[in-house]
Amino acid sequence: MAISRRKFLSCIGAAALTTTTNGLSKAYGASNKHFKGHPDSFGILHDITKCIGCRKCEAACNKVNELTQPEKSFEDLSILDQKRRTDANIYTVVNKFKHDTRAPVFVKKQCNHCMEPACASACFVKALNKTKTGAVIYDESLCVGCRYCMIACPFEIPAYEYHKALTPRITKCTMCYPRLLEGKLPGCVEACPKEALIFGERDKLLKAAWQRIYRYPDQYLEHIYGEHEMGGTSWLYLSKHPFSKIGMREDLGKKSAPELTTGPLSAVPIVVGLWPVLLTGVYAISKRKDKITKEEKEKAVAQTTALAKEDTEKKLEALREKMTREKTSAINFEVKKALEEAEKTDAADKTDDKAPEESGKEEN
Repeated sequence: MAISRRKFLSCIGAAALTTTTNGLSKAYGASNKHFKGHPDSFGILHDITKCIGCRKCEAACNKVNELTQPEKSFEDLSILDQKRRTDANIYTVVNKFKHDTRAPVFVKKQCNHCMEPACASACFVKALNKTKTGAVIYDESLCVGCRYCMIACPFEIPAYEYHKALTPRITKCTMCYPRLLEGKLPGCVEACPKEALIFGERDKLLKAAWQRIYRYPDQYLEHIYGEHEMGGTSWLYLSKHPFSKIGMREDLGKKSAPELTTGPLSAVPIVVGLWPVLLTGVYAISKRKDKITKEEKEKAVAQTTALAKEDTEKKLEALREKMTREKTSAINFEVKKALEEAEKTDAADKTDDKAPEESGKEEN
């Protein structure tokens, strides 16, 4: 876009100040009222004790979302020795954690689809939205590329397509939202051979998880990760080991993102309301600048062409003068040469005429 970032932000600040002084009603980017989620929304329970690190969930995710194939095959389990995170082309990863001499622990990581998503709370154009299915989805047609969602997410999940200069998007797990609408299971759940992933209504998953904890107290911690963290998430986890030891944050508390961001986001809707106007203004400025640039370019090209033509004519004229001089010099040289030869011929003829006369005198 043909406008500097500083000038653009200045326009936003000026417009926001003008709107405030005109007495617009106050609006909020997020509410501090606790949201318990949509009734009967879905979720996924990840029983970490059952995961064997086969990476079939990764392969299924890659296939369902039509992502680029990785350099290493999904059957290559050596990659589990590396600590990985999701990125613009990988929506889910399985990481391996070792505890002394005990068997390794495998943990699947992806978007947790929070009940009150921090990413959606930070997005002032509502490009991210929590659906009734439980999935948090993204609308690229609304996104302005601010990447506030990436900063807001406590799980460091949303990724940005930096490699796409013209059409970058925010990418992340969608809980296979298109498949949910068709009545199908998420790809990773369908592919799991050990039922380490269970799909269902979130409330029922919580009940089933607590039943496992009470039935097998030696096998599970008395904690369902995601039940309350950050106001709750649609992905729930059971584990035998402390979650902080297997790459999961335990410092998030129970407050949802909107409760934490109500103050900072209170002025955001002012900008949201002005956003179409601002973008229109920026677009107009950009087009005007492009037009001026085009005219200046055409003028510069015309001037350059004229100068080049003038310079060419001067060079041609100089060349013509040079050729004329050379031609005149050549002609003069040939004339001089011809005159010299003519003089020599005349001198020779005179010598021949004198020779018979002298011969006659000698005879007498």
